[in-house]
Amino acid sequence: MNEHNERTKQRNEEARDADVIFGRNPVLEAIKSGRPLDRLLVARGEHSGSVPQIVALAVQAGVPVKDVDRKKLDFLCGHGNHQGVAAVGAVKAYGTVDDLFAEAERRGEPPFFVICDEIEDPHNLGAIIRTAEAAGAHGMIVPKRRSAPLSGVVAKTSAGAVEFLPIARVANLTQTIAQLKERGVWVYCADMDGEPYDKANLTGPIALVVGSEGSGVGRLVKETCDGVLSLPMKGRINSLNASVAAGILLYEIARRRD
Repeated sequence: MNEHNERTKQRNEEARDADVIFGRNPVLEAIKSGRPLDRLLVARGEHSGSVPQIVALAVQAGVPVKDVDRKKLDFLCGHGNHQGVAAVGAVKAYGTVDDLFAEAERRGEPPFFVICDEIEDPHNLGAIIRTAEAAGAHGMIVPKRRSAPLSGVVAKTSAGAVEFLPIARVANLTQTIAQLKERGVWVYCADMDGEPYDKANLTGPIALVVGSEGSGVGRLVKETCDGVLSLPMKGRINSLNASVAAGILLYEIARRRD
C-alpha cells in the first residue's frame, strides 16, 4: 500500500471512530444538554438561520469552534444533510487543572503531570495517555486549539487508560505553565537541545511537556519551562516519535520519584 492510500485509510478510520453529530437541531440540543463535545465545525462562510446561535452557545459552553471546508463536513458526516454544522463528541468530559491537583492530593503524592503541546496525531495522544496512566501520572493538560480530540481512536489507542487519567483542556498553555510554577510544580520540556535527562533533578512536583510531531515544543512554551531535557541519540536518526520519547522520560521520572 502506498503512502497516499495509507493516509486515506487512516483518515477514514478516524472519521468512522469519531462521534459526529450533524444537523442544526441535533447539534443545538447536544450543546444545550451539556454533552461532552470536543469541537464544533462550521462550514466556512455559513451564517444563516440558527448557525449564529449555535456558535454563540458553543463559545459560552467552552467548546472550540472551527471553520472548515464544506467538503470536510461532507466527509465527516458520511455525506449526510449536515446543514453546515457538525459537532465532534468527546469520549469523556474534560476536567480542570484543579482536578489534577486534587488527584495528586487524593493519592498523597507530589503532583506529576503531562502537558501535550499540539499533539495532533490521535494515535500519539492515545499512546501518551496510556503510558502516563501506567507510569503513575496524576493527569494530562492539552490546549483547546491544535490538539487531537478525545475521539474513539484516542480511546482505543490508550487501551482504556483515557477513562482513568484526568485530562484538562486549557486556552493558553504558556499561562497554565506559569500558574503551575506558582503552585510549586517544576516544569520540564523535551527537546533535542536540552540537558541530558539523567543529569536533571526529576523528583518532587513535576510536569513534563511533550511537543508536537512536526515542530516540537513551541518557543513561548519552551521559554516558560524551568528546564529542557534531551535524550541521547547514538544512531544516525536524531529524533524519536513523540509518544516514544514521552514514554522514556515518564518512566525515568517515575523511577526517580520512587
